Amino acid sequence: MRDLRPDLATLWQSVSRLRSARGARSVMFVAARSGEGTSSMAASFALMAAGHAARTAWLVDLDLGVNEAFGGFDTGFAGGVARPARAYDAALGCEPIYELVPAPLGGGSKMLTVHPVEGTRLLVTRFRTERLAAGQSVRLRTQPDWWQALRRSTDWIIMDAPALDRSDVALDVAAEADGVVLVVQAETTGAEEVARLQAGIEDQGGRVIGVVLNRMRADAHLAGRFGGQNSRRQYEGRRR
Repeated sequence: MRDLRPDLATLWQSVSRLRSARGARSVMFVAARSGEGTSSMAASFALMAAGHAARTAWLVDLDLGVNEAFGGFDTGFAGGVARPARAYDAALGCEPIYELVPAPLGGGSKMLTVHPVEGTRLLVTRFRTERLAAGQSVRLRTQPDWWQALRRSTDWIIMDAPALDRSDVALDVAAEADGVVLVVQAETTGAEEVARLQAGIEDQGGRVIGVVLNRMRADAHLAGRFGGQNSRRQYEGRRR
C-alpha cells in the first residue's frame, strides 16, 4: 500500500460534495481486477475524510478474510500516521454483517472489530481471522440495520471493496454507498470493461460517481475513451 493523499485533492473536492439523507456520507472504492491499488486509494481517502470529520470516519474493509486496509495501517504505510490502537466490538448492537461457514455452535460473535488510528479521527475495521476454525470461512452478508447504525454514529463511511474478478461483495452492498468510485489501471483496463463494471453496480442500486485512472502515463488515450462513453468525471492517480 502507498499513501496517495498528495494525488487525491481533486477527488476529495468532488466526492466531499456528496450529501446523504441517511446520515453519514458513504463512498465505496472498487476495481474490476485485483492489484489496481484500491486499498491504497480507499485508505488514503479515509485519512482525508477523517481530517475533515467533526466526529469520526470509518474505513470498512469488505474483504473480511484479508484485512488489507488494517494491515496497511499496522505496518505504517502512511508516513506520520500512528498505528491502530486497541480493538472495539464493531457490532453496533446489530446482527453481524458476516456469516461463518460452517456456522459454529457458539454463534461466532464479536469477530469484527474496529480500531482507532491514534492521532486521527479514523477507525479501521478488522475481521479476526485467527479465530476461524480449521476449514471455516467467512463471507459478508447484507445487513441494512448495521449500515444505518453506522451512519448514525459517524460522519464518513469509506468502503474498501475487493475487486470483482474474485468477489461479488461490492455488488451485494453497492446500494449502501452514496457513491461508488471505480479504480482502473489505465494501461490494462479497457473502457468496455469499465462500462460493464459500472452497469453491474448500477443494476444493484449503486451510483457510480467517478473513475480514478491509476498509474496514468503521458498519453490520456484511455481517459478520452472513457469520456466518450459517458459524462462522468475522471481522476488521475498513482498505483500503490
